Amino acid sequence: MLDTLLLSIYFFLPAYFSNMVASLSRKIKFLKPLEVPVDFNKTINGYPIFGNHKTWRGLICGIIAGMMVAIFQQYLYQFECIQKISLFNYQEINIFLFGFLISFGAIFGDLLFAFFKRRQNIQPGQPWIPFDQINFVIGAFLFLTPFFEIPLSVWFTILILTFVLHILGNHIAYWLGWQKNRW
Repeated sequence: MLDTLLLSIYFFLPAYFSNMVASLSRKIKFLKPLEVPVDFNKTINGYPIFGNHKTWRGLICGIIAGMMVAIFQQYLYQFECIQKISLFNYQEINIFLFGFLISFGAIFGDLLFAFFKRRQNIQPGQPWIPFDQINFVIGAFLFLTPFFEIPLSVWFTILILTFVLHILGNHIAYWLGWQKNRW
């Protein structure tokens, strides 16, 4: 059980970083010109496509961060302790393809569910449980599955773990005053 947990977390680190950096990229001031909404403020039936908080800066920074983590995982694979918690041999896979797919998939999942969230007339920042917590897991799954064989046990572990950690992390951020909403 602990092995599957560690293996799952390590495998999914590029997506976790991609998702996190996409949100935090708003703090990178020199990239302000990329603070353009992905949907260019277009609407469908009066509803935003994604919302103006989903920016090209977040998309690009998220993908780059996830790819960098994947490349770092490939470097770390030379160590025996890392090989024990690795889902596959990072030195035998196309690390750029893996890094791009898991990172872009995570961002795509977030955008896809933002689209559906806007159709439900739920405002950005308002909770949409469980989708706010697992959207990027679903996106990564959709993009990785055709190219990499990943056991369902790993996907279920990531799904459950991510849901729990997301709720816990949001509560901690709220209590610390870093976030307006608990969700």
